[in-house]
Formats: sequence, structure tokens, C-alpha cells
Amino acid sequence: MDPITHVLLGATASYAVWGRQLGRAAALGGGLAAFVPDADVLIRSATDPLIAIEYHRGFTHSLAFAPVSAAIIAAFWLIRPSWRNRARWLALWAACTFATVTHCLLDSATSYGTQLFWPFSRHRVGWDWISIIDPVFSGALLLGLGWALSRQRLRPAFVALIFGAGYLALGSLQHTRALHAQHALAVSRGHAVERAEVMPTLGNNIIWRALYEHEGNVYSDRIRVGWFSSPQVREGWSVPLVAPGDLNAAERARDTRRSFARFAWFSDDWVARSPADPSVLADMRYSLSTAAFDPIWGIRFTPPGESTEIVWVNRSRDRKVDPRELWDEITGRDRNFRALP
Repeated sequence: MDPITHVLLGATASYAVWGRQLGRAAALGGGLAAFVPDADVLIRSATDPLIAIEYHRGFTHSLAFAPVSAAIIAAFWLIRPSWRNRARWLALWAACTFATVTHCLLDSATSYGTQLFWPFSRHRVGWDWISIIDPVFSGALLLGLGWALSRQRLRPAFVALIFGAGYLALGSLQHTRALHAQHALAVSRGHAVERAEVMPTLGNNIIWRALYEHEGNVYSDRIRVGWFSSPQVREGWSVPLVAPGDLNAAERARDTRRSFARFAWFSDDWVARSPADPSVLADMRYSLSTAAFDPIWGIRFTPPGESTEIVWVNRSRDRKVDPRELWDEITGRDRNFRALP
């Protein structure tokens, strides 16, 4: 999720549980602690662009590391003598740890992938329940936390947390409905789904980007699951998946640092060549276009003699979401959607 939402959730959760004991320090400590895990964006390498994506949502986002990063934040309070009381400081540390855990779990509820169980597993957890930006979820936290702090009452913070948990549960339900609709669509095409993923689109849990694999190809569609209506589909496109054996001779010769395998791990093996530029091996989970595969990011192997064997192709700044188009999809006015077969 975006950093502001993490800060709001961490502060709300900490204040709801420890506000009576710690006062507003619980919200301040929780908000700061919930921000810290994203400091991993500073981990980069001039000679290996993949270091950045390997470490983002890595160890700083793991449950095992949460008490450590929380202790770093709580340690700042020791500057003041009044916080050197052991019981009081431990309560603050617990509040900061709780807030850090909310960051780890909330990121795991998105589609990007979070190493929640590092160092025991490098599996990238992504439950696909909520978009990385969701104004309903964030707005409820902002309202609840603001009300709680201004009135110095815990109940509004608790209400905001309950609403947030319910909203995530709704996202889980919508995710299941989208998967079922995707399966029905694949069956209507005579396809056997070998693996599948559905991801909420920006700011909502009604329109879902759906991917599934069948006989070496990946099929992408948009699925609408209204809260009170039957699922609909906007059929998309398909492209061949790329496996290690599909690299050409020049790419294999340059792949000395296992760059393809590392990128495939990051992309959850949803890798294909960009139709506009086949030299780009792209992450199929994200596209600039709703109508065709126009990847946001990927890698390209460099010619022999270059200092780095790959370059990171990032087109995030080209991403433009048409609010009217998305709103038409959400409200059901987009005529490109049809009932499932």
C-alpha cells in the first residue's frame, strides 16, 4: 500500500490498543514504526538493477524483523528521562511492533508480493485482496484516527479498524468471486486452467485484472464483480509465456547472474516478451493499457561488454488511469463488458 495508508493504519492500531496507557505517543510511535519497513527502497546497486526489487518488501517486511525495526523507533523515546521506565518503554515497543506487523500484513494483502516469512522462506505472499491505493480503506482510517485523537477516545479508532478488517474481508470475497468467474470463462473457451491470478485494479474491488495459463500461453481479461450483481467479463488478449529455455543465445550468454530467474521469481513467473519491444522481458501482472499488454516494467539484456548484464525498464511514470473510464467500468456503464457464457 501507499506509505500514507501504512502510517494511518499503524497509528490507528497502536492508539486503539495502547492509547489508554501511552496516550498520543502510541499513535506517533505506531505511525513511525509502520513507515519504517519501506526504507528498503534505499537498497540499490549501480551494477545490479535487480537488487532493488529483490530487497523491496524483503526482510524489512517480514514478521521476524518487525520487533527489531520497532525497537529502533521506540529507542528514540529513551532520550527523554520520563520514558526510561522499563514497563512504559516496553509497552511502547509492543505498540510499535504491532504497527510494524500491520504494515507487513497489509502489503501481503496486495498483489506485488511480500516476503512475510523471511528468513525461513523467500516466498512472496500476495493475497490480492486490495489495490495498492484504495481511498475507501484509507479514508476510513483517516476519519477514525482523526476523530480518536481530537476527542482522545479509543472507540473511533476501534471502529476504523473493524471497518478496515471488514473491507479486507469483502476484498477476499470479491477475489474468490472473480476467480470463479475466470474459471467459467476459461471453460467456455475449452481451456484447462494450469494456474491463475486475479488482482484488483486501482482504487476498487469490483474490476479485476485476471491472468491464467493454458498450454504455454497466458490469457488476460478484465472481470467485473459488482457487489450486488452477477460477474461480467471484458475479454482481452493472450501472449506466450517465456521460460528459461525460451531465451535466445545472446540472452543466455549474458545471463551470468541468473537475472532471468531472479526476475521471474519477482514476477511470480508471469513473464512474457513485450509485443511492442520483444527485447523486453516483462512482468505481465501490470499493464499500462486495459485493452492490450503494454508492460509497466521489465528487463532487457545488454550487449556484451556493458558493465551490467541487464537494464531495468521502468515505465511507471507513463502510467495514466482515466478516472472516467474506470468509473464507467465500476458502475457497469462500460458496454465492453458482457455476461459470462
